[in-house]
Amino acid sequence: MQRPLAVLSVTNDLSTDRRVDKVARSLIKLGYRVTLVGRRRNDSLALENKPYECERLLLLFDKGPLFYAEFNIRLFFYLLRQKARVFVANDLDTLTANFLASRLKATALVYDSHELFTEVPELTGRKGVQQFWKKLEGLIFPRLEWIFTVNHSIADIYRQKYHKEIRVVRNLPERSTQLQPASREELGLPLDKPILILQGAGINIDRGAEEAILAMQYLKGTLLLIIGGGDMIDKLKELTSNLELGNSIRFLPKMPYEKLLQYTRCADIGLTLDKDSSLNYRFSLPNKLFDYIIAGIPVLASPLPEVSKVVNQYQIGMLIHNHEPEHIAKIVEIMLVDKNQMEKWKENLNIAASELCWEEEEKNLADVYSRFL
Repeated sequence: MQRPLAVLSVTNDLSTDRRVDKVARSLIKLGYRVTLVGRRRNDSLALENKPYECERLLLLFDKGPLFYAEFNIRLFFYLLRQKARVFVANDLDTLTANFLASRLKATALVYDSHELFTEVPELTGRKGVQQFWKKLEGLIFPRLEWIFTVNHSIADIYRQKYHKEIRVVRNLPERSTQLQPASREELGLPLDKPILILQGAGINIDRGAEEAILAMQYLKGTLLLIIGGGDMIDKLKELTSNLELGNSIRFLPKMPYEKLLQYTRCADIGLTLDKDSSLNYRFSLPNKLFDYIIAGIPVLASPLPEVSKVVNQYQIGMLIHNHEPEHIAKIVEIMLVDKNQMEKWKENLNIAASELCWEEEEKNLADVYSRFL
């Protein structure tokens, strides 16, 4: 007897979305067949050794209103052709197609909100566009029954706004994640310098990357690795060149997760410096924080509520008080000089890694998805 099908959709290219990958694997464990639907881009990485099917839609438009419209139209007709037991819309930009298809086909719909979509910095400065997404959310959200999000702060906001039951599944790494060790020498990294790392698929505006680069003016003999993609990468490279910091800052493109963790593990400090510039960032819980934890490197973080809660509870690093580059550099120096404290942080990181794991979070998924089997 064939397993029931779950179709998960996202607007990214499927190559770096760890949350969707983990949800898919959890659904397979529950007894589903799974298909992931995303987009194909010119620089999309190959998808290998996945236990689920992948479908990348080739689109005419790459961004802006026409992209979102085209993607949802294409996704809608794709979903209509699927004999699925459940559709899973990841974030507001896939919800329209999923909602309409689920109603027409009488298919269960689960909404997984990875952030406060209507409050992302890319929208807060564009009131007309922001109002469009808010109206769209306000139209569909009250009609949803099964809703997940990534932390309790965001869940509380949705509960107060829509009076709906919101389930929380944090985007934690698997306890079983296998770290394939690689030495600095094998990765072409210096052996005689402390290394800072800032990583992520969305290195965008107000993520603190500019300030991290500016701080490197005061951190001689230290290397900053910036790994991943995002809207700010070209500007960050230009800033690095203008400051003549090419020997202190190295950019690497997005890469498979296992390869990324090799670099992470070779760093001395992981940076997560998102600014409190929007509600979305204020209540965010960045994936990179947990990547640093599983890699066993102390964290330097901005004092956002969800982030500081983890850093303080497990005592795994320090918080900055502001985003002044000199202040960031000073805290980095304090962390690097205190070898005893670094060892204590690393001991605490082992505890945090054992407790903050996907295997515990996915139990909340089973409570919902088992209903549709």
